Amino acid sequence: TPTAPSRASDWPQWRGPHRDGVATDAHGPEVWPSKLTKVWSVPVGEGHSNPVVAGERIYLHSREADQEVVRALRLSDGGAEWKESWPVAYEMHPAAQAHGKGPRSTPVISSGTLYTLGVTGSINAIDLANGKTRWRRDFTGEFKTTSPAFGTSSSPLVDRGLVIAYVGGDHDGALVALDEKSGQTRWSYKADGPGYASPIVADLAGSRQIITQSEQSIVGVAAETGRELWKLPLTTPYEQNVVTPLLFEDLVIVSGLEYGLRAYRLERKDNTLTPREVWNRPEVSLYMSSPVIDAGRLFGFSHMRKGHFFCLDPKTGRILWQTTGREGENVALVALGDAVLALNDAAELVVIPAGGATFAPLARYTVADSPTWSHPVPTAGGLLIKDRQNLTLWSWLPKNIGPAGSYDRHRRTSEPQAGR
Repeated sequence: TPTAPSRASDWPQWRGPHRDGVATDAHGPEVWPSKLTKVWSVPVGEGHSNPVVAGERIYLHSREADQEVVRALRLSDGGAEWKESWPVAYEMHPAAQAHGKGPRSTPVISSGTLYTLGVTGSINAIDLANGKTRWRRDFTGEFKTTSPAFGTSSSPLVDRGLVIAYVGGDHDGALVALDEKSGQTRWSYKADGPGYASPIVADLAGSRQIITQSEQSIVGVAAETGRELWKLPLTTPYEQNVVTPLLFEDLVIVSGLEYGLRAYRLERKDNTLTPREVWNRPEVSLYMSSPVIDAGRLFGFSHMRKGHFFCLDPKTGRILWQTTGREGENVALVALGDAVLALNDAAELVVIPAGGATFAPLARYTVADSPTWSHPVPTAGGLLIKDRQNLTLWSWLPKNIGPAGSYDRHRRTSEPQAGR
């Protein structure tokens, strides 16, 4: 969680305000319209990095030709405020050609600074006001390689003045905590290489900890010191640990390719934490899609059955519903009020009611004409969608309401409603 307070409508990091895919205190329309309205669309370069939002600005990390680029855009009209770039040479793994040269990590905003993690594993601290670099760490020479086989994908977090990221490459890496202001290393947890999952911060069993998937494990370390608190093996084919851990009450929910979806509870005895398995659902393993919880239910997209949606009770693991399958390679999930937004890689946005007894979408929209691997980002003006080359703001309001960026849903009285 960022150290600086953020507005309810801000989206300051990977998976939103609390890194769980939930749009805190934000809401969609009371009735989803038959189609969305395109407010603006601008070319921004390639990459899977998600846009982040603070106040009236959007910040995006992308790639143009042989450079990684960070830009600030106005939420109201997509206009550029500033742009900064630096050269990044990167050769793709042959199996990842379709995904491009990144970047794949989403930046984090804290204390007037944007922290980015590039596809080759370098961290930049960038002034939000003007785009100038405050400090940079690239870790060359500290590990055998600075990024894993398919490129750095783990998104950094900020906790209590520390920028925390998993750096290094295959079989040789470290979860590091850097001083926000100087970039100097405050602690380093050296184990196997990084996974492609992103870390979270949690207060569990009396310990504030950073929980993440590494190349071959899921691990919890002390947030202040990096001391290992607990560890479990988590191995997947081709060492592709991708799914961000999810918290539900005192449970840590984890998954991976052909691993199942599992919930663990941490038990403390003296100074030792031991994870105990609470439930395991092997039939809904997750590959790249991280789950969300809405209305007390867990929603996910499994790689099983050639891609299918499911909903289960996060307390017990009991499956409430599943779809038949063949629904795509990947889906990015966001909980928005009483609906779950599911954006698949073919640019289809599916709106799923959180309380439904079955999979019965409220709406389906096409939101781009090229692949969409980033999460949809809810804002005060609508939904931000990053496709292969463009960033687009879509509004669920009719065109005659006025500028989406100036709309205040709490002042709404009798504006026209589209049919469900």
